[in-house]
Amino acid sequence: MRTIRLLIPIGAIALIVIACSGAASMAPQEAPAAVGVTGGDAFSGAGAQRAAASAAPSVATSQDGSTANDIGTIGARDDARIIRTGSIDLQVSDVPKALRTARDGIVALGGYVGASNTSNDGDHPTAEITYRIPADRWEDALDLLRGLNGLTTKVVTEHTEAVEVTGQVIDLQARIRNLQASEVALQGIAERATKISDVLEVQAQLTDVRGQIEGLTAQLKDLNDRAGYATLTARFTVPVVATTVAAKGWEPGAVVDEAAASMISILQSLANAGIWFLIVWLPILIVLGGLVGASAWVLRHVGLGRRPGAILPPPTPPSEPLTSGS
Repeated sequence: MRTIRLLIPIGAIALIVIACSGAASMAPQEAPAAVGVTGGDAFSGAGAQRAAASAAPSVATSQDGSTANDIGTIGARDDARIIRTGSIDLQVSDVPKALRTARDGIVALGGYVGASNTSNDGDHPTAEITYRIPADRWEDALDLLRGLNGLTTKVVTEHTEAVEVTGQVIDLQARIRNLQASEVALQGIAERATKISDVLEVQAQLTDVRGQIEGLTAQLKDLNDRAGYATLTARFTVPVVATTVAAKGWEPGAVVDEAAASMISILQSLANAGIWFLIVWLPILIVLGGLVGASAWVLRHVGLGRRPGAILPPPTPPSEPLTSGS
């Protein structure tokens, strides 16, 4: 009986130990720190790409663009990327002064002048300026140009557009992260390669991946720049008075020039006609007249010109002289 009492605690302790060892054996094992690849075929073609993909950490993105590791750590945020562009046509009382006022106001808002084009047609100067404005100061810039401290007399036209590129930015960021992870994995493979052919092949893939990263980074930078700074093109002109337009439409000097040109054209036409008549038509008419006259003289002497059946009158006898005393 005493032996049975001693075996019961020992059996309980043994069951506990067995249960603990079974739980430990069912625990997931850690993944190897690096993927060992041997042999020359491991680095050729798809083999190197599969090795890089297996060694690279997987980056899972959610619908809002955050990685799987970031889910739960980053709250909701309003990071929409919108590209704003627009144009505005203004009539101002003084173009040079309006340009200075607009430039100073845009600079005060944090923007700058991107391009400019000015011209002067007599007393009517015009200017077309392209401004780059911080996206969050877009409405302030429009209000500035609509007023210009009283220099704006009329807003002729105004047009604005907004294109959201948030999805493109998120997609580019995710692709860059994945390519960077692949680049790190390929660098690790290159360090473990022993054959020159393997090293050269991995370096070629590294060069391709680096080119893709740089191209996508340039696209992302351009999108961020256009989304961060809106583009506004403003055209400045002075109002044109109706009487000025009517006076500009009638120019006596131009009318005189047109009349003189018409007279010269008519005289030239008459002179040309006279030259043609003297040199061409007059000799032809003289020749034709001579031919007609010669033909008529010949016909008259031949008798073809007489009418048939015509009787010539008898010749008149000469008259006798009268004698005295008869």
